[in-house]
Amino acid sequence: MISYMKMAIFGATGQVGSVMLKILAESKLDIDELRLFASPKSVGRELVFQDEKLQVEDADCGDYEGIDIALFSCGKSASLELAPKVAAAGAIVIDNSSAWRMDDDVPLVVPEVNPHALENLKKNIVANPNCTTMIAMPVLAPIRDAVGIKRVIVTSFQAVSGAGVAGVEELRTQIQAVGDKAALLTFSKEAVAMPDPKVFRDNIAYNVVPFAGALAGDGSGETDEEQKWRNESRKILDLPNLLVDCVCVRVPVFTGHSLSLHLELENDLDPEDAKKLLQEAKSVVLAEIPTPLMAAGKNPSFVGRIRRDSSTKNGLTMFVSGDNLRKGAALNTIQIAEVLANL
Repeated sequence: MISYMKMAIFGATGQVGSVMLKILAESKLDIDELRLFASPKSVGRELVFQDEKLQVEDADCGDYEGIDIALFSCGKSASLELAPKVAAAGAIVIDNSSAWRMDDDVPLVVPEVNPHALENLKKNIVANPNCTTMIAMPVLAPIRDAVGIKRVIVTSFQAVSGAGVAGVEELRTQIQAVGDKAALLTFSKEAVAMPDPKVFRDNIAYNVVPFAGALAGDGSGETDEEQKWRNESRKILDLPNLLVDCVCVRVPVFTGHSLSLHLELENDLDPEDAKKLLQEAKSVVLAEIPTPLMAAGKNPSFVGRIRRDSSTKNGLTMFVSGDNLRKGAALNTIQIAEVLANL
């Protein structure tokens, strides 16, 4: 157990870093000292934590000595460079990027699912899953434990905030440009003056884009977001042979990712029994019709539309929504820190 907690947030001025700061103030962690790090352009900026003004330090050349736990949300490239340096200085790094997730020596952790993985930290680095993967894990784990899972077919409906501030701004700008013309019966891309897309592969306002992330480049036709879901779910659930097919879709929603899940189970599970099982699960709330708007600003994964999938033996279908900036990123990072603080 860490008795005198010194913490740091790297990427403190970013979208997820800001949410980390807010959730950290609400957490059970007894923090004696908090330090904030960001890129050189943000050095000297003041942020407030528990009524105290803290100055942002330079992440690239700061003094990392004395930090117990460092929360990282500064992107893959920065994490690959900085995380080993901060870990070498004595801190346990909890990283929110994709940099370390599939490293065999780095645990990929959702505390409700596999907290035991934190008992072996070979590199003093812990990886936080992708936000889309994360939202499903508290739902799938109790089903795995009860009856086993053979296959998952998943379609994601991902909010623009998953692409950062630029994604949010692109949706906002396009909505404003269209204005009242969106109500036209003859509405089309050609009929309105909508700005060209820069962040997404097509206009996101009043549209659905079946492409999230970047093309994997291995000839599979998949995006890296789709491959993350497959690979990360296998590692977290400890099901290396889990069959997964995933389509990631970007939708015109500001906050909250959703997932349509079609499960083929090892053994039969009646939908009513599944509801009872999930009602008792940590960080899961049953909802008749879960939506991203329902989940925005809240911690749990909301699950509903639970019914049989008659297209396969032992099939079960459900829909899950969760806040991609909270449980999908910042909250899970801090929950990992809470487990580490009590080891």
